[in-house]
Formats: sequence, structure tokens, C-alpha cells
Amino acid sequence: MDARFLGIKQLADTPSVAVVVDVMRAFTVAAWAFAQGAEKIVLAESLDEALALKARHPDWVALKDGPPAPGFDLVNSPGMLRSVDLGGRTVVQKTTAGTVGALAVKDASLVLCASFVVAEATARVLRTRAGDSVTFVVTGEDGQADEDLACAQYIARRATGEATDPAGFLRRAAESRAAAELTEGVRQGVHPDDVALCLEADRFPFALVATPEGPLMTLRPQGR
Repeated sequence: MDARFLGIKQLADTPSVAVVVDVMRAFTVAAWAFAQGAEKIVLAESLDEALALKARHPDWVALKDGPPAPGFDLVNSPGMLRSVDLGGRTVVQKTTAGTVGALAVKDASLVLCASFVVAEATARVLRTRAGDSVTFVVTGEDGQADEDLACAQYIARRATGEATDPAGFLRRAAESRAAAELTEGVRQGVHPDDVALCLEADRFPFALVATPEGPLMTLRPQGR
């Protein structure tokens, strides 16, 4: 498998296969939303679009980064989300990096959204596409976020079928700037367990596949 690792701003063309990585916390949260019963996740372009979708579909659940805000039901925290029943619900998600990265590659033939909690499931899908070049979109810190790069490299290694111990990759993520900011309270809308929940390799058996549904980019679990 030919793998390349790029930040969002480095995307000069539309990749064939894209894996968009946001460990802390967009795609850890997305995985938890499906674990809590969500049917699908709509990736919003902006906070205004998220609110507009919520206004048109009052039964949808709107979720954003940072502190709670009027019109939004949840914040982007796996620790908070794990106690919420989302059975059959549609979630609208807008985050600083993860949703932006997914929308940047929406025209790719396959878009997977990933974090450590769905790493092996993501690698399993990639193994079925062995002949394709895969672009890993490292969403955090303009492509420099080590938690996202470590996760991308772990998935790339697993996609070759090679037995790989996640410990070293998880250690890098645990020592990242994002982990420190979450732990130290620099970021808002945080639960004390968020970092630990983001560092659980292969917790869920499903991959997160993003596809266009009409004008919207929608995330659904594959293999749940």
C-alpha cells in the first residue's frame, strides 16, 4: 500500500482513498455516538449550517467543539457522550479539524474517518483496497498533530497485515500537545476521561465511512 500523510492545507488534488484522522476528539466522539445508537452523523460545514440543519430537523442532535452553546445539544467530548442515549438519532457534528478534513476530501472514491478506537476496523477496510494509494489526512495542527500522525501510521502499518503493537503509537498520542491541552483544561467542553477514552486502541469493531447523501456528507458505521 502506497501511503502518504498530509495536512488539510497540503491537499492539492482529490485522493482515491482518504483516511481522515482526528483522535482528539472528533472521530473518537463519532465512534462513541454510533456505539450509543446513533443512526448517522451529518458533517456540517459551519456552526451556522449545523444550527440550520437542527432547525429544520428538531429531532436531530447538534454537536460542536468547545463549551456548550445555544442551539447545540452536546459538545465534542467522548466522556460526556458515553452516557447519552442516541438510539436511532441523527447527529450533526461540526468540529475545528476533523469535519473540515472530511469535507476537504468529499470527492474521493472512499472516505474513512478514523481514530485509535476504530483503527483496526479502518485497516481492515483498507486491506480490501490493497492496490490503491491511500492519503491519510492528519487534521490537527496543520498536519503536525502527533496524536493524529501516530494513529495514521498505526493504521497504515496494520493495513499491510503486519502485526503491530499499538503501545508506542499510543504513547506518542498521550504525550501530544492535544492531550496536554485536554488534561490541563486549556480546551473547553472537556470530561476528565476524554484523553483516556481517545487512547483505547480498537475499542469498536466498526469503521466510519463518509459518503455524500444529497448535498450533505454523512458518516455511517461499517461493520457494527
